[in-house]
Amino acid sequence: MSTDTPTARPRALERWFRIQQRGSSLRIELIAGFTTFATMAYVLAVVPGILAEGGVPRGPVTVAIIVMAALSTLAMGIVTNRPLALAPGLGSVAFIAFTLGAVEGIPWQTSMGMVFISGLVFVLLTVLKLREAISSMMPKAIKLAIGAGVGLFICFIGFRSGGLSQASESSNALVVGDLGSPEAILTLIGLALVLGLHLRKVPGGLLIAIVATTIIGIPMGVTTVPDTLWQAPTGLGEVAFGIDILGALKLSFFPFIFALFVSDFFSTFGTLFAVGSRGNFLDSDGNFPEINKPFLVDSISTVAGSLVAVPVMTTYVESTSGVEAGGRTGLTSITTGALFLATLLFTPLALMIPSQATAPVLILVGLLMLAPLREIDMTDLSEALPAFLAVVVTIFTFNIGTGISAGIVAYVVVKVLSGEARSVPGGLWILLVPLVYYFTTLA
Repeated sequence: MSTDTPTARPRALERWFRIQQRGSSLRIELIAGFTTFATMAYVLAVVPGILAEGGVPRGPVTVAIIVMAALSTLAMGIVTNRPLALAPGLGSVAFIAFTLGAVEGIPWQTSMGMVFISGLVFVLLTVLKLREAISSMMPKAIKLAIGAGVGLFICFIGFRSGGLSQASESSNALVVGDLGSPEAILTLIGLALVLGLHLRKVPGGLLIAIVATTIIGIPMGVTTVPDTLWQAPTGLGEVAFGIDILGALKLSFFPFIFALFVSDFFSTFGTLFAVGSRGNFLDSDGNFPEINKPFLVDSISTVAGSLVAVPVMTTYVESTSGVEAGGRTGLTSITTGALFLATLLFTPLALMIPSQATAPVLILVGLLMLAPLREIDMTDLSEALPAFLAVVVTIFTFNIGTGISAGIVAYVVVKVLSGEARSVPGGLWILLVPLVYYFTTLA
């Protein structure tokens, strides 16, 4: 008898995760978890390298990132029963390493103190259900635009990491990459595989494409086969509890803490709505049911991560790849978290997956996430313009949180100009103050 039938599937798993009820299966959830992990594995190479630029010891912080990504993703799966995965937000990582470290000369220990304070504010707002309140008052047009903005965002990541586009030093603009390079050719091969498997509705097609593209990249010289698949992890001694909270309490550091807060606050919003839209998790009003649960896991993970030199933990947009692979429950997250934990011993194997193997998946998923734009009334400029700005500012600034913030500010301004100020929820007027401050002084 197949182990994928309700009678053979462990009853405890079915009772807790409601796998069959959500139209999934144990096999699909496992494949989705592998897919999410494969598209996120790059953080193990990228994030430690960026933090090292800011003076954080690379070996210990790599272990800390693996542990935090694993534990927070496992917690997300258990608490929320949604296919969401967490890791350090790249925006906050770059902000800490370059802006605070390289430019301002602030020690990483003090920067982590700022992350700790920001995380505590997250926890407080979540417990008071203010984050949920802000979520419910956001205009539906912006909620619909968030998914499309995130879709274009991850599509852009796919084009860039796959070598299909690059920045021009002379014109300071994006141009077509070197399509004759092995990297770009491998990306195009992977894209053909992804599209073919998706159109033919092959189960586990995204994961199959990632593995196949990785293997094809070996003779092309793009995939690097490690000398060993096993590697003993280092300790956390140099980064554990090196945080300087008192040093972060200087009044002059408030703008930096606020920047970390606003960016992650709305980035998490964006990811949740994007994943929810793609997985049909949203209700008829476009709200994410029980959104406080992922908010709570997200905020507590940020506080815990700061204690071991890991910047703001946030829900990753790459979670949509697991949703597209069919993941509908927290078992997807638990699979992803377990794989992150396994990389403590098998880091070389995880790092073997080239970005060119995951780029095609991001491009396809990004394309599929544009569908909600059809529901926006483009004939009503007071609804269409804020939604449009939420999308394009996300792309132009390479920041989901900034895009959503721009959409909210534009919504209030346009409603005032059109004589519909009374239709703006009172909470948005209050939210407008910190957002204007964010744009005029920090963004």
